[in-house]
Amino acid sequence: MTTTTDHAPVRFDTKIAVLLREDLETWQRLNVTAFLVSGIGPELPEVIGEPYADADGTPYLPMFRQPVLVFEGTKETLTTAHARALSRALPRAVFTTDLFATGNDRDNRAAVRAVGKDRLDLAGIAVYGPRNAVDKVLKGARMHP
Repeated sequence: MTTTTDHAPVRFDTKIAVLLREDLETWQRLNVTAFLVSGIGPELPEVIGEPYADADGTPYLPMFRQPVLVFEGTKETLTTAHARALSRALPRAVFTTDLFATGNDRDNRAAVRAVGKDRLDLAGIAVYGPRNAVDKVLKGARMHP
């Protein structure tokens, strides 16, 4: 649900956030972010807006209806945030460091499945939910520079 008036900025009651491990290379940060947010839309269609079109009528795919905020933190910050997201039963996606060595979806899922939730070597997580709940999950993280 959003709150707005005719001229006021749109304020969302929910938040989409990505938390990345601070020691990732630039290409890894971009790759992890793209993979993580790709998991949110298919499971949560309410986060997807309407399709786009330019002035010539060329159609474009719909995107998230709200911003995606990107944060960073230490390995320990990610582990804590992951546990908080689980305890609050928030929709989430994970990207582990093992996924940098795989080359397809089947192997990605097998790599995650091979490790217990408390032992995942997290490179990043994405979380969606009520703003205050997501803020609590991300406590200790900082906005990505």
